[in-house]
Amino acid sequence: MKAWIKLGLCLAAMGGASGASAAPAAQTVFINGKILTVDTHDAVAEAVAVKEGRIVFVGKSSDAKAHIGRRTEVVDLKGRTLMPGLVDGHMHPQSGGLRTLGCNLNYERLTREAFLTKIQTCLDAETDAPAERWLVVINWFQQDMIPTGYAPTRADLDTLKTPRPVMVRSSFGHSALVNSKALSVAKIARNTSDPKDGKIVRGADGEATGLLEDAAQSMVQALIPPPDEATNLKAAQIALRLMAEQGITTFLDAYTDIETLTAYQTLYRRGELTARGHFAVLIDAGEHYNAKAAVAEVVRQRGLYDTGDQGVKPALRVHTAKLFLDGVITAPAFTGVMVAPYFENKGTEADPHWRPGNHRGPQPYFTTAQLNETLSLLAEAGIDPHIHADGDGAVRLALDGVEALRRAYPGKDIRPAIAHAEIVDPADYARFAALNALPVLSFQWGKPAADTIEGARDYLGPYRHAIIEPSGLLGLYGARLTFGSDWPVDALDEWFALKVAVTRTAAKADQVKYPGRLGVDPGLTLNSALRAMTMGSAYALHVDDSVGSIEVGKLADLIVLDRDLTATDPEALGDTKVVLTMLGGKVVYRHD
Repeated sequence: MKAWIKLGLCLAAMGGASGASAAPAAQTVFINGKILTVDTHDAVAEAVAVKEGRIVFVGKSSDAKAHIGRRTEVVDLKGRTLMPGLVDGHMHPQSGGLRTLGCNLNYERLTREAFLTKIQTCLDAETDAPAERWLVVINWFQQDMIPTGYAPTRADLDTLKTPRPVMVRSSFGHSALVNSKALSVAKIARNTSDPKDGKIVRGADGEATGLLEDAAQSMVQALIPPPDEATNLKAAQIALRLMAEQGITTFLDAYTDIETLTAYQTLYRRGELTARGHFAVLIDAGEHYNAKAAVAEVVRQRGLYDTGDQGVKPALRVHTAKLFLDGVITAPAFTGVMVAPYFENKGTEADPHWRPGNHRGPQPYFTTAQLNETLSLLAEAGIDPHIHADGDGAVRLALDGVEALRRAYPGKDIRPAIAHAEIVDPADYARFAALNALPVLSFQWGKPAADTIEGARDYLGPYRHAIIEPSGLLGLYGARLTFGSDWPVDALDEWFALKVAVTRTAAKADQVKYPGRLGVDPGLTLNSALRAMTMGSAYALHVDDSVGSIEVGKLADLIVLDRDLTATDPEALGDTKVVLTMLGGKVVYRHD
């Protein structure tokens, strides 16, 4: 990186390291920058000094020379932004790493022909694969096929030249499409019942179409051999590298497993972690649910894998449990739990008349009693709940659960998160702040796109669609916003998410098809969005006292950008590149 200029000897000669009042020399000093501190006052500084993994000075460049000695490395930022490392409060890094190793549709808009051709290419690359080996295809942008509304079925996959079972996973993670061979192997037939919290989609003839929603996916997934230890380790290394390139220095794996924890534990023991890892253990309210046993398993995994706070050294923390209350609000799944019914076309395709129907989505995946008992047991164990709630009905159920929790444990430092919240009933906006319930939002979703327009507009009706993806509205009502990319639901691009948070507009290449802003939500200011992506998520993870802002005494988890963010056109924020990522004063990524 050309900005790294070793000026230590020169500046020391100017008096930077001499004199009785001189501070101890720092390891690194950054000068002449736009330092976005994200402190309580959103102060902007010019210089930062780092020593022994922590920030020892924040202020003016002229004052920073007191921290420069003969061995200090000095970085002239030349007006570019330095800010806290990003804290991604909801992602699936192991899945993201694994997906780079498989048959990947790369979130592309595809015709039927292109969809099948790409899958066939993957099959042709494995001509020696036995007939029983599964092909798993990932990152299928199910909501944006060409033409709009095209929904492939097993009949399409059955045209592929293969005897193998095939599973195509939607990038959203809540749907999968399989071929007839896969249905046969999984013993899914006409008379197979839907599992709890899942749906086997069927055609007019009553036969399975090959599309499996939510828990129904596990009927197939359970048959697919998991990645081996070496592959899991490689995936974790890939994920950490991609995170460092984006400037992510702390993350929450929002749905972990033993294989993932084992891989990261290995990297921790080797001293190869390049981000601070937090992990949420799944609690699934399946058949014969036992809340005490479920919470006991979370506690068991915490005992095995949580390293405790390691100070400057990156650690593994297991203090979060993941709960699903519903699926997704958009077509074709409609598995979000809603306050009012989805709209239905009471007319024809040529002459549509969209009116409220009778379907409010599935029953919540936790009953009220199950949720309240689980939240209470988690509180007693010192574990924060991280609750998936996409529809406004699920959001309300989550808030009701948090309200009961606050009554039962007043004053206890529990930081419950409600993830996604794509639709929130306005009556519930103020409850987030009142209950200190933390909305974890994926800002990149708040734009006109296939999933928010064709997949949502008619089905939600005009009122609800106007308030979809309510980041700015929740902010107006005082919610403490946090950010989570949900990678690999989308490609990992934190800076595009920042751009959408501020503009509510699509990517430049998509603005002809999807012009203008999404809905009536005002969006966020640059400072508000950056706070959600740093201090907001740090607070949710109980690490706001050590990371998330640039203040003396905090860990030196810093990133340098290729521009001054404050002087960048909002539409160009997505073009931002990270040129340096520092974790505890150690450079873990540098763009040369």
